[in-house]
Amino acid sequence: MDYDCQDIAKMIDHSLLRPELTERDVREGCEVAKKYNVASVCCRPSEVLLVKELLAGSDVKTTTVIGFPHGCNKTETKVFEAGQSIKDGAVELDLVLNIGKLLSGDYDYVRQDIKAVVDVAHRNGVLVKVILENFYLTDEQKKVACRLCEEAGADWVKTSTGFAGGGATLEDLKLMRDNVSEKVQVKAAGGVRDLDMALKVKDVGCTRFGATRTETIMEECYKRSGKGS
Repeated sequence: MDYDCQDIAKMIDHSLLRPELTERDVREGCEVAKKYNVASVCCRPSEVLLVKELLAGSDVKTTTVIGFPHGCNKTETKVFEAGQSIKDGAVELDLVLNIGKLLSGDYDYVRQDIKAVVDVAHRNGVLVKVILENFYLTDEQKKVACRLCEEAGADWVKTSTGFAGGGATLEDLKLMRDNVSEKVQVKAAGGVRDLDMALKVKDVGCTRFGATRTETIMEECYKRSGKGS
């Protein structure tokens, strides 16, 4: 085995984004995240304060989403949402770029929209992952989006929200890795449901992936390693 289970855990943003999740679900999700010492819990903006409180004393970060899931909020709204989320305790933001503007070829708008959120985040020591929502894009549009994200100062490019018709594919992840510099990391989201897929996204250069099946992935990892969780 050429990987360590804790290395896998620190690639996981444990996702608590489905609209039907209750407060009990959020609390249970944070317990899972702490049990396996994952990278972060990615929660809905209204739960940032609660998640920060639940994760206190652990190494698990609080992450939330901006302009989720369609990316079509006005820039000023995204900036306000980012600022409020940072105030509430988020240390990473997963921002949806404006998909319609990208498809329309309005690249200056897309770049400035991303940069506005990145600027407020970076002023506060907060990192930004930009969601491209690849399901709607051609390969050429994905390449353009990667370039715009890097120009805007993003820390990661990310495949998907998990709420469109498709999620991360290895082909897309390779394309994204090839179209940003080493300064920008790559995150997979949507479709990483078992350890084998987690290892595959790691092998193509991802440093993070979103997961709702964190427990399944980590228990399989510990099982294969012969070590208990």
